[in-house]
Amino acid sequence: MLCPCCLRPRCTDSSPNHRREEPRGRRPREQAGTVPCLRWSRSSATMWLLLQSVLLLASCLRSAAFPKGCYPSEEEGLKTFRCSNARLTEVPRDIPNDTNKLYLDSNRIPFLPRDAFRDLPLLLELDLSHNAIAGVESGAFRGLGDHLHSLDLSSNRLVSVSKDAFSNLKAKVNLSNNPWLCDCRLQELIRTVELAAGSSGGIVCDSSVQEEHVGKAFLQVIADTDFCNMYKKTTDIAMLVTMFGWFAMVISYLVYYVRQNQEDARRHLEYLKSLPSKQRRSEESSTISTVV
Repeated sequence: MLCPCCLRPRCTDSSPNHRREEPRGRRPREQAGTVPCLRWSRSSATMWLLLQSVLLLASCLRSAAFPKGCYPSEEEGLKTFRCSNARLTEVPRDIPNDTNKLYLDSNRIPFLPRDAFRDLPLLLELDLSHNAIAGVESGAFRGLGDHLHSLDLSSNRLVSVSKDAFSNLKAKVNLSNNPWLCDCRLQELIRTVELAAGSSGGIVCDSSVQEEHVGKAFLQVIADTDFCNMYKKTTDIAMLVTMFGWFAMVISYLVYYVRQNQEDARRHLEYLKSLPSKQRRSEESSTISTVV
């Protein structure tokens, strides 16, 4: 029990003025639940009060540094930081760096920048579901690759994300309930990450390069369609058409050149035939010498 005056243990006063006389040879009896009184000097009591005040102030300052609606806790021996439904528009900066589980779900975060979680070396679980995330910059999860084992990005506004944003990430990722564009980029992303159990059916084509795929589960679509191979075929055809066009231009130029020279040669022969024989021979000899 703490004394209200000095926040120290209550004790039994053993001073001569308050001590009851006991027979000689017997030790003084102490009341049950009390401890021998330690004589505190005035300076010791002042130091104790100062220490308690500093600890209380530090605790208050640390709590004030957290965004409104965010608080730390401990769940199953893991340090947890919760910011659910806190109306956040960005990832908080003052998250304790010893956090194991981070909940940022049900907020208004629109974008994940590079190195958004780089100061959380012990993070195991990250919940970003039910936000407004429409873009993830490459390197957003840098530093989490070795230890993060759960990443929830479900129920956001993701349409297309580069596979580089998840490079070296070993976590199981939930990408369900997003308005995905089904194309080669999404196909490469799905091949890069490990999907969380039971989440693959929620990756549905909200739009697609082929209209017949809209509304279908993406894994079902790529079982019959290889978007990346389709793009490769289209590129090969475009290259063939371009090469054929250049080849046709070269042939056309050669034909034009030959015809133009044939016309000039015919005109020169007609000119030579119209000359007298002596002059014609001299013209022919001059033409030959010029050619030589």
